[in-house]
Amino acid sequence: MKEIAARLERAERDRVAVDPQAASSAMTAADAYRIQMLNVDRRVASGRKIVGRKVGLTSIAMQKMFGVNEPDFGHLFDNMMLASGGECRVDSLMLPRVEPEIAFVLARELRGPSVTREDVLAAAEYVTPALEIIDTRIRDWKITLADTIADNASSARVVLGAEKSSPTAYDLAKVSMTLEKNGAAVESGVGAAVLGHPAEPVAWLANKLAEFGQALAAGSIIIPGALCRAVDVAAGNSIVARVDHLGTVSIRFV
Repeated sequence: MKEIAARLERAERDRVAVDPQAASSAMTAADAYRIQMLNVDRRVASGRKIVGRKVGLTSIAMQKMFGVNEPDFGHLFDNMMLASGGECRVDSLMLPRVEPEIAFVLARELRGPSVTREDVLAAAEYVTPALEIIDTRIRDWKITLADTIADNASSARVVLGAEKSSPTAYDLAKVSMTLEKNGAAVESGVGAAVLGHPAEPVAWLANKLAEFGQALAAGSIIIPGALCRAVDVAAGNSIVARVDHLGTVSIRFV
């Protein structure tokens, strides 16, 4: 496991992709989370701060594609956060794609097991539109479930919107989103795309982390999954997500 973790760390640092790891190592999801944690611990030891977590595979279609019946998760670090309206350097990434989400910022700790959607809404300080810039250190996105878990759930950067909304002001399952690329609408979605309601993946995550003896700390940023398919991006692209009632979030790739 240490060898695979080191390969993924070098791939991200040097921007040189590696072949899928799971096929050659019979890696299980449990193994993959251990590998992810090795690199999480390495980043923390180097001075990075965990600011939250991401949840992936929150659509039925994605779960069917990977042959699983639950989401996965990764860690968000302080150096992954970008300002809405700002820039993202493509030369710091490998094969970036963008996913629009509804982010939660917690006012108080969430500790499983038995956390519910209602618990999440009560614990959240606010929600805001977000863009997750996903990336892979695996060659050509040829990933298995274990590969993406080991690779920090394919996370790279996160952009939070400036508007802060009460998590109970609107039915988040019904809010609609439009994703624009270079001024043209390319995708749309609704909050229900992620396990029926954006708070459900956050509840799942709090309960999953309890298996590891962990909790979601107050102040944590949680991005609960994409409202539509991921969109490829390159230098020169501008991306805007508009979420009804909640506001907008944008980023330029340079």
